[in-house]
Amino acid sequence: MLAEHKLTSLLDLIRSSNREELMWIHGYIAHHLNEGGQSAVSTASVSKITIAYGTETGNSKKVASDFATKAKKAGIQTKLVSLDQYRLTDLPREEYFFTVISTQGDGEPPAGAKKFYEHIHRNGFRLDNLNYSVLALGDTSYPLFCKAGEDVDQQLQKLGGKRFAEVKKCDVEYDADANEWFDSILKKLSTPPATNTAPAAQVAPAPEKKATGKKSYTGTILTHVNLNDRGSNKTTWHIEIAAEGIEYEPGDSIGIVPENSTLAVEKILSRSKGINAGKKIAYKKEEHTIFDLLKYKLNTSHLITAVIKRYADIVGATIEETKMDLIDLLDAYPVRDSDQFEQVLAALNPMAPRLYTLASSPAAHPDEAHVIIAKDMFTVKGVKKYGVCSSYLGSLKPGDTLPFFVQKNKRFRLPAPDKDIIMVGPGTGIAPYRSFLAERDATGASGRNWLFFGEQHFQTDFLYQTEMQNWFETGTLTKISLAFSRDQPEKVYVQHRMLEQGAELWQWIHNGASVYLCGKKDPMSKDVEHTLLQIFEKFGEKTKEEALEYFQQLQSEGRYSEDVY
Repeated sequence: MLAEHKLTSLLDLIRSSNREELMWIHGYIAHHLNEGGQSAVSTASVSKITIAYGTETGNSKKVASDFATKAKKAGIQTKLVSLDQYRLTDLPREEYFFTVISTQGDGEPPAGAKKFYEHIHRNGFRLDNLNYSVLALGDTSYPLFCKAGEDVDQQLQKLGGKRFAEVKKCDVEYDADANEWFDSILKKLSTPPATNTAPAAQVAPAPEKKATGKKSYTGTILTHVNLNDRGSNKTTWHIEIAAEGIEYEPGDSIGIVPENSTLAVEKILSRSKGINAGKKIAYKKEEHTIFDLLKYKLNTSHLITAVIKRYADIVGATIEETKMDLIDLLDAYPVRDSDQFEQVLAALNPMAPRLYTLASSPAAHPDEAHVIIAKDMFTVKGVKKYGVCSSYLGSLKPGDTLPFFVQKNKRFRLPAPDKDIIMVGPGTGIAPYRSFLAERDATGASGRNWLFFGEQHFQTDFLYQTEMQNWFETGTLTKISLAFSRDQPEKVYVQHRMLEQGAELWQWIHNGASVYLCGKKDPMSKDVEHTLLQIFEKFGEKTKEEALEYFQQLQSEGRYSEDVY
């Protein structure tokens, strides 16, 4: 109990203080109690924060949820919200706002964060009371690494917000860096503001950790075959690459930076107003000939809106917002001279690597990397076009060399050797399962393996048919369920086979099997997820809410993993 004169002074101080001053007093006292070992009092100086996340694959949500748990344990009232559910009118009223946001495709925010992203890029409001920081998730394999997070950080500052901490950019292995970022924020939130009586100690910022470098290899093409039989509507290449000393695990991918075709480069140069293709110009602190830049370094296909806008500014034209190839732009909106053509080159983005899930096993295929590539064909305004990387890889021959790097995927790993697995992978989604089965076969794993595979026609499109039959005959592949969509009047897909065998599928999952999904994101992955929920309801006798909770539990336990594209 305080002496009477101390209690009177304390009450006078409380009555004369506003909310912010009372918060500071609370935090100051808590800080000193904590230093003295009194842990029962909250160390939080700031009482309320918002953590908002923008996610495509679920990583940002998981990270943000972990942060919210930490903040609540520190005594901070925390609102956790998805950016697609966030009320935009709340933003000017926020005091402490932290966002975790990933970057998709060509430097774009996730679909659920676009409304927020577009809102803050419009003028007309100020955020002068906002303290904020951004955790940006991305992949250093891509040239626009963490671009969406960078954009949000810069725009919040332009609107008057104050950076509570510098933006933190994280690569695919983000756990350590992300936790370090939030721990530093919690420490700062729990530190009372410095008084005027003593200058605040100057603490040097922790050095920014560099993203872990990816090991590069130069391999030699050993095998290059089309897996589809004659008469198929598709072309799918199986490519084997010799690479001495290569290190990877089943579930990992390799990254390949494609080359533009010589014919495409020559077409572009023919529209350059007579520029010398052998002229050397600076690019990323190096010098390259213009020809080499166009062939090896610059993306000239399916240019994103930002690049087209830069092109429009250079040539002084108004161009509709659409993806176009450079050759189409040059034809429709020609450059004036060779100097203007060089400006166009400077406006182009670097060629981005493409990731392909490995179809080989380090135990079964030492010093080799196997990939499966579908020839990418599509139509733009009635004109047939082909994917840059699939065309490049399709042109390779045995003996050609190919530079690449290994991209780890810790979220798509085999469980213990004695655990069962269920693999769902239509089309080229079969790639990691060839790796899984080869690895389990070579290492003698005892867990059961069930594959769901689908394509158009049994006779022409059953990828790796002979290998799958051999694994089934020897017992490595316990069950195989096939769906060939065009072999009967009604279309049948993998999710239909899953539902047909839902009772047994439920028993496998209920008894501990891990489920994997690989292949096209839309609409296949959503259809499969919906089917799993139906199976949990029907054969697991769960309500819709319980089925969803069970699915989320599988995800949190690492027993449901996706590799979709």
